[in-house]
Amino acid sequence: MKTQDENAKLKYYTASQWQLIWWRFRKHRLSIIGMTILGIFIIFALFPEFFAPYSATERNGESVLCPPSKIVFKNSDGNFSLAPKVYGFKRERNKETLKMDYVVDETNVQPLKFFIKGEKYKLFGFLPGSIHLYGVEKGFVHLWGTDTMARDIFSRTIFATRSSLSIGILGLAIAFIIGLLIGGVSGYFGGWVDNFFQRLTEFIRSIPTYPLWMGVAAAMPREWGPKTVYFMMTIILGFIGWTTLARRIRSQIISIREADFVIAAKLCGASDMRIIFKHMIPTFISYVIVDLTISFPNMILSETSLSFLGLGLRPPVTSWGVLLRSAQNLNSIVNSPWMFIPAIFVILAVLSFSFVGDGLRDAADPYSEKS
Repeated sequence: MKTQDENAKLKYYTASQWQLIWWRFRKHRLSIIGMTILGIFIIFALFPEFFAPYSATERNGESVLCPPSKIVFKNSDGNFSLAPKVYGFKRERNKETLKMDYVVDETNVQPLKFFIKGEKYKLFGFLPGSIHLYGVEKGFVHLWGTDTMARDIFSRTIFATRSSLSIGILGLAIAFIIGLLIGGVSGYFGGWVDNFFQRLTEFIRSIPTYPLWMGVAAAMPREWGPKTVYFMMTIILGFIGWTTLARRIRSQIISIREADFVIAAKLCGASDMRIIFKHMIPTFISYVIVDLTISFPNMILSETSLSFLGLGLRPPVTSWGVLLRSAQNLNSIVNSPWMFIPAIFVILAVLSFSFVGDGLRDAADPYSEKS
C-alpha cells in the first residue's frame, strides 16, 4: 500500500503545468487577496443594476453634495439592534460661515432593507428586474454621499466599474492579438521582417503619450455619442499598448526557434503559422498570461488619467476617471472629500492586478525561490 508521501509525490509528478502553477500560486496570500478583490469588482461590473440602489443618472434634487448617510445599529430606546437604520438630513444655516449645512436629523429614521424592490432595470440589456441589494422604502439613502448634481456616488461608482474594467479588458485583448502576431512573426522569421517590426515598435514607444492623446481628443468630433467615444478609446488603447508584449513574445520565440521540436515540425511539413501558434507560443503561454496581468493596470490607469484630464470618456458615460474629474477642484477637497471615494477603487484595482501578476510570475517560473 502506498504511503501518504508516495501519493503526494505521484500527484505532483503527474500534475499538469496549470495544476502546478495553481498550487504554487495559492501559496501567495497577497495574490489570493488580490484575486478575491478583482472577483468582487468583476461581479460589480456584471450586475451593477442589482448592487446599486439607483441608476447612474438618478438625482435626489434635495441633496446636492449631501454627505454620506449615517447608519446606526440601535433601536429608538438606544439599545443595540442588528437591523441597521439610516438617519436623514436636514439643512440648517451655519452661524459661523452663514452657509447652509447638512445636519443629521435623528427624528427622520428609516430601516435599511436588503433585497428591496426599487427602480426597474434590465440586466445585460434584456433581463428585467427591480430588486436591489439595499435601499429604503421612502426617500433616498446615500452611503457615499452625492455629487454636485445630487446623484448617488455609490451607485455611480458601481456603474463606473463596468466601464473602466471593460475598457481595460477589451483594450488588452486588442493589444494581445496585435502583440502575439507581430512578436511571433518578428521573432520567427528574423531578418528584414524583424528589423521592420522592431523599428515600428520603437517608433510607437517613442511617441509622447499625453500629446498623442490630446491630438486624438481634438480629432474626435464633438457630435460623436458616448458609445462611439468609448469604442474609439478602447481601440486606441489596444493599438498603443501592444509593444511591450510583442517584444516579450519575440524574445521567447528567438530563444526556442532552433529547438529540436521546432525543427521536427518543419521537417514534418508544418506551416510557419502552425509552428508559431501551435508549437512555440504554447510553451511559454504562462509567461504571456503573467505579462497580460501586469499590463492590465496600465490600461486602467490610462483610461482613468485621460478621463480625469478630459481627454477620454465624457459624460454621460460613467467611469472612474469621469467621477474623479468632477472632484478636481479645491471646493471638493475641502467641503466634499467623499467625492474622492472612487479613487479607492482605482487604487485597489491596480494593487490587486499587481499582486496577482507577481504571484503568477513566481508560480509560472519553476526556478523562483517562492515557488
